[in-house]
Amino acid sequence: MLNLALLSFHGCPVARLGEKDTGGMNVYVMQLAKELGSLGHKVDVYTRYHDPKDPEIVELGKNARVIHLAAGYHQAKKEDLHRFVPQFLRSLYSFQRRNQIKYDLIHSNYWLSGRVGIALSEEWDIPHVSTFHTLAKTKLMARAGERESDLRSTVEKTVMDMADTIVVTTEMEKEDLVRLYGAAHTKIKVNPAGVDLDLFRPMDKLEARGRLGLDESRIILYVGRIEPLKGIDILLEAVSLMEWGTDYRLIIVGGSLEGDEHLEFLKNLACELGIEDKVSFTGSIEQDKLPSFYSAADVFVLPSHHESFGLVALEAMACGSPVIASRVGGLKTFLNNGESGYLIPWQCPDPFAQRLDILLANPSLMNTMGNAAKLKALDMGWGGVAERMLDLYTGLLHEPLESVAGASS
Repeated sequence: MLNLALLSFHGCPVARLGEKDTGGMNVYVMQLAKELGSLGHKVDVYTRYHDPKDPEIVELGKNARVIHLAAGYHQAKKEDLHRFVPQFLRSLYSFQRRNQIKYDLIHSNYWLSGRVGIALSEEWDIPHVSTFHTLAKTKLMARAGERESDLRSTVEKTVMDMADTIVVTTEMEKEDLVRLYGAAHTKIKVNPAGVDLDLFRPMDKLEARGRLGLDESRIILYVGRIEPLKGIDILLEAVSLMEWGTDYRLIIVGGSLEGDEHLEFLKNLACELGIEDKVSFTGSIEQDKLPSFYSAADVFVLPSHHESFGLVALEAMACGSPVIASRVGGLKTFLNNGESGYLIPWQCPDPFAQRLDILLANPSLMNTMGNAAKLKALDMGWGGVAERMLDLYTGLLHEPLESVAGASS
């Protein structure tokens, strides 16, 4: 049995998804921890308090838990969080010593966690695995107007140099690390992300729509963070250009309905385009409600300028929804163009509108692509991800580990 410390400094795995700074990384950390725990290993996920009502410890499942630590004020902006890394480290050391825990390996997620991982690896003399999820230089190249601090790029490079292994989800991400940061390709391992097949599975479309109170003929869906990099403005413009008909609804899931400047921009854009009565902004929702949205949808659209992997698209596919997405990042690795949906190589509305028209006008095509999407997702469960990660961990520890699945805690 291994004792594993997963670090997710800024992104709490149990935070409500779709809000600012919560998304695919949160799901990744949560599912990896749960699967590793189910294999009989003890997993502690360290994150900062994101809500004053959070308990210190939240059980994720067998052998896996989230531990909230004090690190700055709860509503601190993401760009300010680096200032609280020293406090986070002190809180972590205090918890570890108080509970007399000894870890075998650290796995950090995102560059802020990577700073913590470097310190812990040196202090405890144990291996450090790092996953970045997104990279500053890749984001800056993906969309004009993106801003990232020089500090982030510098720390990312330092973490790459000092980590024992870097885990990425795609070969393209590996290429970016080598090309943009000069990372050593020998220490980079590719392990694609997965999907929770117990949660995300098809349900009856009419039943799903009934639950959500939807009675339109066609439903178009977006799920994710509300930020410029996600290209939601492209989706709104594409919908306004559709020629299929008027009996549709576009549902945009994510973000906060109050105080979100980009959400207000998108609402105003919908008004300018004359489709405000066809668009619903739901705000963020609990993850266990997402299958109803995915199953209710005729098509899921992800027009992002950049996606490291694109977990929400894979979740939609697992629920039997065809996907129209930008041909970027990890989306190219599991979405087969013309089979389970369409990959769009241009970040502009017209090609998205054309593919929407094709799908919405052809129920048989939607059904065929939805079935192909579901079959592809069935091969990408989190169990395989955890098994491959465990092989990587044990390789770093230089000791063979027999299967301990079903071992007691």
